[in-house]
Amino acid sequence: MTGQKLYNMRCRLIYPMRKLFLIFLLVLGGFLIKPVSLLAKTPSPSPTATASAIPSPTAEPTPRPDITQKTEETLGPLEKLLEEQKLGPVWPLNPIKYAIRSAVDAGVPANTIVLLLLLPVVASVIAAARHIIGIRGFGIFLPAALAVTFVAIGPVVGIGLFLVIVTISMLVRFSLRRLKIKLQYLPRMALLLWWVAVSVLGILFLAPVINNSSLSNISIFPVLVLILLAEDFSRVQLGKSAKIAVNLTTETLILALVSFIFLTLKPVHEFALLNPEILLGSLFIFNFLLGKYAGLRLMELWKFRKIISSS
Repeated sequence: MTGQKLYNMRCRLIYPMRKLFLIFLLVLGGFLIKPVSLLAKTPSPSPTATASAIPSPTAEPTPRPDITQKTEETLGPLEKLLEEQKLGPVWPLNPIKYAIRSAVDAGVPANTIVLLLLLPVVASVIAAARHIIGIRGFGIFLPAALAVTFVAIGPVVGIGLFLVIVTISMLVRFSLRRLKIKLQYLPRMALLLWWVAVSVLGILFLAPVINNSSLSNISIFPVLVLILLAEDFSRVQLGKSAKIAVNLTTETLILALVSFIFLTLKPVHEFALLNPEILLGSLFIFNFLLGKYAGLRLMELWKFRKIISSS
């Protein structure tokens, strides 16, 4: 009987993780297809003898551009867009445009303004996905913050750290149950975050060996967001089951990846910076109309399609 219980617990731990690893492999494959195709098109040099061999300089890995930081690569094009835009009178259609121009002239990074303008877009996308489609997840803030984390460190590194944190959370919970160690909720959460922090610290110690610029230059904000997600994951896992926690985490990851796409589209950046009044006004109307919808979600319609068709 004990062996059967252990087998069932292992199944509940291993099988739900397949969804997370599948998403990670899909994202990793999408980022590897393009470099592989470029390498395939590069002609190989002919073995022609030269008089003297000149050593070519070793190519150093270029760091990933981060629109969450104030850098010349991301700040210059946005400032150029503002300078090229011709504005009309301040009232009634251009007050936010003039405010943005004044803030940028005073030294506020333009990419920070763009991210703040796009956060309502991300929140609206997440709200629509949950309210209309029926995708669940850990609220609205956490997928949005996770999307910004993916923008800062890249989706591959972000999902990799995400899987490590989720795996550590599940292993700690399984070990405490296996060893029959009973702890109160808050000390247990503190112990869990202790293990997560030590694990992430160990990964950062391995950054020189991995030789990944995104991992080497990681800031505290993405790590805090990922640890916050681990706390929500563990809270659901302790209250319900590992399967429900993994399902909610997977749907949160899907919402974060969709939001990441919106945050990295250049046309969306330009439209948000050049037309903030239209963007914010449209989002206000969209969310107001979305809040008036009280019907069934799309996933509920699919779930109860037989009952609906029979009636």
